[in-house]
Amino acid sequence: MTEAPAIRKHGKNAFLFVIVCVAMDMIGFGIIIPVMPSLLEELTGNPAEETIVIGGYLMATYGLLNFAAMPTIGNLSDRFGRRPVLLVSIATLGMDFIIMGLADSVWLLFVGRALTGISSATFSTANAYIADVTEPEERGKAFGMIGAAFGIGFIVGPALGGFLGSIDTRLPFFGAAALSLINFLYGYFVLPESLAREDRRPFRIARANPFGAVKHFSKIPKVAWFIVTFGIFQFAHSVFPSTWNFYADIRYDWSEAQIGLSLAAVGIGSAVTQVVLIGPAINTFGPLRTALGGILITIFALALFAFAVNGWMIYAIFPLSALGGVFGPSLNQIMSGLTPRNAQGELQGATASLNAFSIILAPLLMTQTLHAFSAPGAPVYFPGAAFLLASILTAVALVPFMLGVRANRDKVADLAPAE
Repeated sequence: MTEAPAIRKHGKNAFLFVIVCVAMDMIGFGIIIPVMPSLLEELTGNPAEETIVIGGYLMATYGLLNFAAMPTIGNLSDRFGRRPVLLVSIATLGMDFIIMGLADSVWLLFVGRALTGISSATFSTANAYIADVTEPEERGKAFGMIGAAFGIGFIVGPALGGFLGSIDTRLPFFGAAALSLINFLYGYFVLPESLAREDRRPFRIARANPFGAVKHFSKIPKVAWFIVTFGIFQFAHSVFPSTWNFYADIRYDWSEAQIGLSLAAVGIGSAVTQVVLIGPAINTFGPLRTALGGILITIFALALFAFAVNGWMIYAIFPLSALGGVFGPSLNQIMSGLTPRNAQGELQGATASLNAFSIILAPLLMTQTLHAFSAPGAPVYFPGAAFLLASILTAVALVPFMLGVRANRDKVADLAPAE
């Protein structure tokens, strides 16, 4: 990889690129989700009840390679600058979409997912870029805009993918590749480097160890129970990206367009919760009660998904499920409030580690559960089994949550609602 060009003056175009980069990458990622069941059926000749297992292995491949490569990608951006890493990541993502669009065998899909896992460091590198070009007091707002771009991309992507997939199964992949190409060209001609040469550091293998983040847990023992709660919750919530497209196909016989619209509805509900409801909920009830409410709502909503026998019921459950989204931000506020300022990085490292493990392991468990209860000859036919399992796992998360409250009783008591 060559040295990045000399630093140019940062302007609004640099910040805009990062926002556009995240949004377009999420559109590209989400655009292929509605057509994956149809593509696997086309390649294997088997129904979705059978190919769901392959879908789980594809997601686990992505998660494993992403977990292994992320520290390396981060260190490469510290050595060579953000710009070349972003551009190479975007270009590789486009190659992945082309490979998957042209794939005539399942193993090529695994090659594509592996490339995506290795290259999809765009989000974390974009955060590093933002930290380079903004003042500390402005970063909260800037990171919020990145989160908004992430959400918008996931709303638009599945809806667009469902529309294109209804025309041709391969069309969403080429549409995603075209988006990546546009994104690359925009970045190549517009994006200045954000990391000055004097601020770069040598690449060291020791810092590229993906298991190094495990050390974070021992450094913040007072919030360990809450971190475990977060991990179990994330694991359970992975039932959506792991199985939703296959579940909707198997249980409701939904088309690609219907699957895409349902995922867009999920994204809209999540965005409304993040933007409109979280602040007032925490101010009214306090972060502790808001987090507890988020867990309880999610338990109930996941159980409803499991027993929803008709497709229209799903849309009736979506608003309730979206309310469960208050859990993450409120728990983060609790954990941040219990963690010293000089250990906030350790906290984020610990939660990121658990999230990475969830991306690897949860798809395997959730897809195997859906397969076991929906495949021909299943001893008990119950396609909602994965969602029921997710509901039970979320209920299990209540145990470490209450242990965390007990371990931090005095400090948690101070986290009262705003007057």
